[in-house]
Amino acid sequence: AARGARRIRVHVLTDGRDVPDGSSVGFVRALEAVLAEVRGAGCDALIASGGGRMHVTMDRYEADWEIVRRGWRAHVLGEAEHLFESAGEALEALRAGPDGEVVSDQWLQPFVVVEAGTRRPVGTVEDGDAVVVFNFRADRVIEISKAFEYAHFSGFDRERWPATRFAGLMQYDGDLKLPANYLVAPPAITGVSGEIMARHGLSTFACSETQKYGHVTFFWNGNRSGYFDESLETYVEIPSDKVPFNQLPLMKAREIAEAGKEALRSRKFDVVRVNFANPDMVGHTGDLAATIKAVEIVDLCVKELLDVVDELGGRFLLTSDHGNADDMVQRAKKTLKPLMDEEGRAIPLTSHTLAPVPLAVGGKGLPDGAVFRDDLPDAGLANVAATVFNLLGYEAPDHMQPSVLAVK
Repeated sequence: AARGARRIRVHVLTDGRDVPDGSSVGFVRALEAVLAEVRGAGCDALIASGGGRMHVTMDRYEADWEIVRRGWRAHVLGEAEHLFESAGEALEALRAGPDGEVVSDQWLQPFVVVEAGTRRPVGTVEDGDAVVVFNFRADRVIEISKAFEYAHFSGFDRERWPATRFAGLMQYDGDLKLPANYLVAPPAITGVSGEIMARHGLSTFACSETQKYGHVTFFWNGNRSGYFDESLETYVEIPSDKVPFNQLPLMKAREIAEAGKEALRSRKFDVVRVNFANPDMVGHTGDLAATIKAVEIVDLCVKELLDVVDELGGRFLLTSDHGNADDMVQRAKKTLKPLMDEEGRAIPLTSHTLAPVPLAVGGKGLPDGAVFRDDLPDAGLANVAATVFNLLGYEAPDHMQPSVLAVK
């Protein structure tokens, strides 16, 4: 508005995972107050639509295009089952589920804000509009970016494709040059382990289910969507279930483990990496019983993989990128006691935790005398890549943070 915009429409996606569940109402009410001030200054500014991040717009790795279609219909076409005269009213109503249970922010149904006393949307997306996605993380906005940018698009029937000037906060895929316009130039991420392994002829196998497939490919490779050397790299994606993850907490752990064991026993690969999605994805639901089942199946599958590593005389590294299932309740900051709701039930924690993650190294192929270094008290995820190279029998590249291993 300060730069001369006369009409602004905001399409909100509620979180409930990385911020406290239920905080969306407060955030949206605060935003509505700011937009009222902007309107008072002469700019027509309103919230036009929204929904929960896991149900509307923010699918990733093409797991379920229906999620993106719901968002397109609400944001672009102004169509949704739920119509309200304000976003704050929408969130309060949609969080009150039909069975009396509170609906998490992340699973809210799509809604459209309409003019008072009508069913007319306050803000569809039309030809000539500028559209900006204010998300810095790539994985959950690549698909909606394709829907806005690609003339030839097969994800779903857009019904109408407005000619917009579309931009992202970041460039979300450097290989695809997506989106073409962005506000902040992406960092150049080079010299990652996959690139170096391919350059030196090491063969790799990467596998996960759809929900974490990008974590063993796109993110692992420095935000690259393709291969460094397809002749040396094998990527396997196992389709995730298209249901809330607490309904099927086993997810695809068994299939991932079988693929990993097969890759190991084939002896075709120098490196096999897998990612189990269960503790994170089920943990985000806040369902303790389901999360326990998720952790149990991953424990079993990891044990099976490590048994095969020992069977083959190999070496393993086991770690995580952050916590989640390790603590499932919100806690008081000073006492760390669980916070309780009005009925005396512990309030679920649906976000990642800040606990340090474990790292385990082992296997019958580990050299005698291998130990963790005692001079790296602040070692973390940045030290993992160099540690992997040491486990492969190589010195780590100089630009990497040092390995946590030493040999006495």
